Amino acid sequence: MARRSGAWKVMAGFALALAAAALVLLQQLGASMDARSLAPAGTRVQVSSGASLRSILASLARVQAVRRPHMVEWYLRLHGQHLNAQAGIYELPQAASARAILAQINDGQVVLSQVTIPEGWTFAQMRTALNADADLTHEWQGLDDNALMSALGQRGVSAEGRFFPDTYRFAAGTSDRRIYELALQHMSERLRLEWAARDPGLPVASADAALILASVVEKETSREDERAKVAAVFSNRLRIGMRLQSDPTIIYGLGARYDGNLRRRDLETDGPYNSYTRGGLPPTPIALPGGASIHAVLHPAATKALFFVATGLGDGSHHFSATYAEHNAALREFLRRTGAVPDSAAAGNPK
Repeated sequence: MARRSGAWKVMAGFALALAAAALVLLQQLGASMDARSLAPAGTRVQVSSGASLRSILASLARVQAVRRPHMVEWYLRLHGQHLNAQAGIYELPQAASARAILAQINDGQVVLSQVTIPEGWTFAQMRTALNADADLTHEWQGLDDNALMSALGQRGVSAEGRFFPDTYRFAAGTSDRRIYELALQHMSERLRLEWAARDPGLPVASADAALILASVVEKETSREDERAKVAAVFSNRLRIGMRLQSDPTIIYGLGARYDGNLRRRDLETDGPYNSYTRGGLPPTPIALPGGASIHAVLHPAATKALFFVATGLGDGSHHFSATYAEHNAALREFLRRTGAVPDSAAAGNPK
C-alpha cells in the first residue's frame, strides 16, 4: 500500500507540474497576443491573396510588429481561431498589439489607393494612367481596345467616351479590370438617367449621340457656366444642318500627328472626324465627358446663338453670338485685347 500511495503522489505531482506548465504556457501565449508592436509609425505590410497564417506572421515579424510569431500561431490554433486574411496593403498602428493587428487584417482594413481620370481625357490617356499605376494588378494591360471592350461585354463598341471620368478608390493589388468595369458601369448609368430626363425636341436621336456631342462640349470649354451655352450652339447648328466646325474633333482625328498647331490644310483635309468638311456628329466620342457636359447637352441653354469665340479676358470665357456679323465684332474685340490671331480664326473658322 505504501508503494502504491507513493506512486500516486508522484503521478499527482507530475500532473500538477504539467498543469502549472500548461498554465504558464497559456499565459505566455496570451501575452504574445497582447505584446505591443515595435514597428515605427507608418509601417506597411502587404498581404498577398491566399497568403498563409505563417507567412503573414513572418511578414509582421520582419517589421517587428509581431514579436513572437510562433507563439501567436500556437495561440490561434489552440483557440480554434482562423485568420480570414484580406489581400492588400495594411498600415499598422503604432504600438498596436498582435491581437489588434490580426483583427485589422482579418477585417480587411487595407490602405486604399486611388486613381483619378480627369474629364476630357481620351481613353488612351486613361489606359496610360491605369497601366502606370503601381498599386493596380495589370490584368488587361496587354489587351488592345477592341479586346478590352469585348471582355467587358461590349463587342464592336468604341471604347472612346464609354468610361466615366472620376476618382476611383481601390485596395492595392486590385485588378485594372475592376476599374474599367466600374467606370463603364458609372457612365452607362449616368447616361441612362440623364437621357431619361432629357429636354424635349433635342437634335440628338439617341443616348449614344448625346454622348458624342457631350464629348465635343467637354473639349470646347472647361467653364461650368458655359457648358449649356456651348451645347446650345451645337444643338442649334445640328437643327439647321450647319456643320459643327469644332477644332477638337479635328485634333482627335489627327491623333499623334497633331503637334499643337492646327493648319489650314488640317481643316480642309476630309476625314471622319473633320467637322468642317462633314455635317452631323463625329462617328464616336472624342473624349471622356463628365456628368456636367452630358447634362448640358440634354438640357441646353435657351439661346439662338450659332457662334462663340474666346473673349481674351484670360478667364477661359467666350462671347456667344446669334449672327455672323455679331460674331465678327466679337472676334475683332478678341484680337484687340490679345493682339494675336487664334488658330481657328486664322483658318477661317466662323465658330
